[in-house]
Amino acid sequence: MHVPDGFLDAPTSVATGVVAAAAVAVALRAARHELDDRTAPRAGLVATFVFAAQMINFPVGAGTSGHLMGGALAAVLAGPWTAVLCLAVVLLVQALLMADGGITALGTNITLIGIVTVAVGWAVFVLLRRVLPKRLEMVAPAAAAGALASVPVAALLFTGLFAIGGNAPVDLAAVATAMFGWHTVIGIGEAVITGLVVASVVATRPDLVHGARPLIAERELVTRKVVPS
Repeated sequence: MHVPDGFLDAPTSVATGVVAAAAVAVALRAARHELDDRTAPRAGLVATFVFAAQMINFPVGAGTSGHLMGGALAAVLAGPWTAVLCLAVVLLVQALLMADGGITALGTNITLIGIVTVAVGWAVFVLLRRVLPKRLEMVAPAAAAGALASVPVAALLFTGLFAIGGNAPVDLAAVATAMFGWHTVIGIGEAVITGLVVASVVATRPDLVHGARPLIAERELVTRKVVPS
């Protein structure tokens, strides 16, 4: 999913750069409501984990490999606004130090991986959290579903950007088919990783999972009503 330099034309790259900069600016202010002195270090741990996990590629067939994007995972663990900041930092370091994604395409990569996957993953997670049984055991499956949905949606958005400003001489239908097909498979891997990681953290320290906070608060409220203090 990392877009290289020159794959999209300058106007498209500039437009996504503006979107990315605006989203990061908003996230810098909004993340204050997600973090406190106790949970702030979690953001660094999440960013570090996503950075390391994105370095590991897994085969998906026909010589194609995929890797964790981490948008849904970061959103569930640290909160959606904090997740945007974590992914933006990861993508910036990758572009500057590891040539993974182009410098001129940084805005595009932040938009696709750091904004779209976070927004879609978090939206699906919140929706499922509302309709599924109100138990902590449901946090991991909801996070996995959000991760599964986020990857092909980001791939489709890239296809739209390519249709607007693509520089490579590739048929648009072929791009759409390949991107959606392979990224659906990659999304399955994303869902498995996200579900396992979230389940592990929920099992040990559910209080550190941002997406579990409403369920923990509701459980504590019920406990207080059953056992008056």
